[in-house]
Amino acid sequence: MQELNSLRNHLLIAMPGLDRSWFGGTVTYLCEHNADGAMGLVLNKPSGFEFSDICEQLDIDRREHIAPTILQGGPVSPEQGFILHEETGDWGATMTITERTHLTSSQDILRAIAQGTGPQNYALGLGYAGWSAGQLDEELRENAWLTLEATPDLLFRLDLRDLYDVALSKLGVSAEFLSDESGHA
Repeated sequence: MQELNSLRNHLLIAMPGLDRSWFGGTVTYLCEHNADGAMGLVLNKPSGFEFSDICEQLDIDRREHIAPTILQGGPVSPEQGFILHEETGDWGATMTITERTHLTSSQDILRAIAQGTGPQNYALGLGYAGWSAGQLDEELRENAWLTLEATPDLLFRLDLRDLYDVALSKLGVSAEFLSDESGHA
């Protein structure tokens, strides 16, 4: 079985065949994709949590006007927070994905965001999307996902409600023409 190239720093755009799953209508940013598996953060699925609730639970002081949307980052470890951000910083538990894109899971970045001193471009999610070795490759062969190289504009500068359609349009595709039937030429 041929292994696919790494899709790190790419978006996974859910095809209609996933509509009845947790991933229906989602766009997921892949932070890692290698022979051991894949890990990503869903960027367009809001959670029911408020930033103020998270700050209160973690005893973090925050400025009143700071209220970012909290995303459902994925179905794995939904109690764990992840911040995908553009600017570097001296945060603990940070993974560099590209020169300009980082993933942090430590409370120090949350404290900085709450005080208005954190990164300006970020997405905050609870949980993550994870695939075991070969699982994502198989889903890709089954046409469960479209892929698109990520850009800062797609990651940080779009309203999450527009991300799915804008990502599809970058591929020259419209959601209304997608089918939940797959095939191979």
